[in-house]
Amino acid sequence: MSRKTPNVSTFTRARRRAVRFATRRRDETSAGGPLHSRYDRLQPVPEHPPDWHTGPPDFVIIGAQKSGTTWWHGLMETHVQIHRPPRGKRELHFFDHFWDRWPNQKQFERYRRYFPRPSGSLAGEKTPGYLYQPWVAPMLKQVAPQVKLIVLMRDPVERFVSGVGLLERSGSLKGEVGGGLVGTREHRIVEAVDRSRYADQLDWWLTHFPREQFLLLQYEQCVADPQGQLDRTFEFLGLRPQRVTPAQISRTRKKASSYVEVSAETRRLLATRFADDVARLQVLMPDLDVSLWKSLTE
Repeated sequence: MSRKTPNVSTFTRARRRAVRFATRRRDETSAGGPLHSRYDRLQPVPEHPPDWHTGPPDFVIIGAQKSGTTWWHGLMETHVQIHRPPRGKRELHFFDHFWDRWPNQKQFERYRRYFPRPSGSLAGEKTPGYLYQPWVAPMLKQVAPQVKLIVLMRDPVERFVSGVGLLERSGSLKGEVGGGLVGTREHRIVEAVDRSRYADQLDWWLTHFPREQFLLLQYEQCVADPQGQLDRTFEFLGLRPQRVTPAQISRTRKKASSYVEVSAETRRLLATRFADDVARLQVLMPDLDVSLWKSLTE
């Protein structure tokens, strides 16, 4: 018995399904090669009650990496008017995927759908790599031109040390220096240095957003006076003050399980390297207390 030959409509339907699947895969995966981490796929869009509305984020914590952003976002979410949907992610890493292409309208619309909230409430995200990634500022400007941007900055030498510790724990520092693929050890270490040059990164963001849309916070001041700095944060977002308890402050703060040893000579070298950037940062952030960045004066 001969096998029945599919008709043209069957082939057409199959081709359409394949095209839809391929398009969906391109939308949901990263550019530039195979998947390597849990952040290489776009996060699923969260479900929400029917009476909640979606739209661009009200705020985004854009950095800096290893400067207490997870802790601070957790404290912000204790406010009754800040909402994150069930199973919604704090760190979306959405724009990480678009380093080599501009998002299309469908992808921009997907980003807006990550922020459902009830009427009268705020929603946002935090992805500390955004500050460092130059393509994010113009993309975020297009999809959320009125967004409030929050930046936490830490002693630049200590941030570097903590950043290298993260790389070591993740296995990113393995391998021979200069060998193999681009992005091996020396590239990542130099990147960790550049991430601590906050004024360089802020200068670029300020070409896309006005200064009044930024709240610049010093991590050490947040540690010393969490309630006072949280009051500033809520005021910046147009929210009424709300007290946080010592239990909430300690519960949302995470500490690294291990640290990388960096010599005193290297610390002094880095402090010299960061000196010009810190001087420029003081102009952008007059309330910066450089005396709290002890690595710069040791």
